[in-house]
Amino acid sequence: MTRLIAIVLALGLVVGLTGPALAVQPDEILDDPVLEQRARDLSAGLRCLVCRNESIDESNADLARDMRLLVRERLVEGDSDAEVIAFIVERYGEYVLLRPTTEGANLILWVAAPALFVITMLGALLYLRRRETAPEPMREGLSPEDEARLKELLKD
Repeated sequence: MTRLIAIVLALGLVVGLTGPALAVQPDEILDDPVLEQRARDLSAGLRCLVCRNESIDESNADLARDMRLLVRERLVEGDSDAEVIAFIVERYGEYVLLRPTTEGANLILWVAAPALFVITMLGALLYLRRRETAPEPMREGLSPEDEARLKELLKD
């Protein structure tokens, strides 16, 4: 029984590791290995718009295939990596990048979380300091009139 489990796990591992490699079809692969490696590197950083958090290099969706072909086409035409990325972003929007840029409006997103964390920690520190130095509330007993009124209410 353990041998069967081991075989199933090994097959699952082999299929899991070869899955992304099978996404790129043989007819897409460029003849030049340097250009093909550049295309693979660029494709790994581009999001499949159908599969969401999967790169176009790993996705089997038709749109991912079209995007892979477009990247390879631009590389064959002589575009640099930056030019290819700029072309894809211009065509599909900045959402296509798996690692968004740290410029423009995205800067707010990159800065907001750490800034809010620091503000929250400072607020917590100030609260704890004030709590330590706050005077103890006075603990006076009830006045004789209040005690009499309480006893009267408790009798009912």
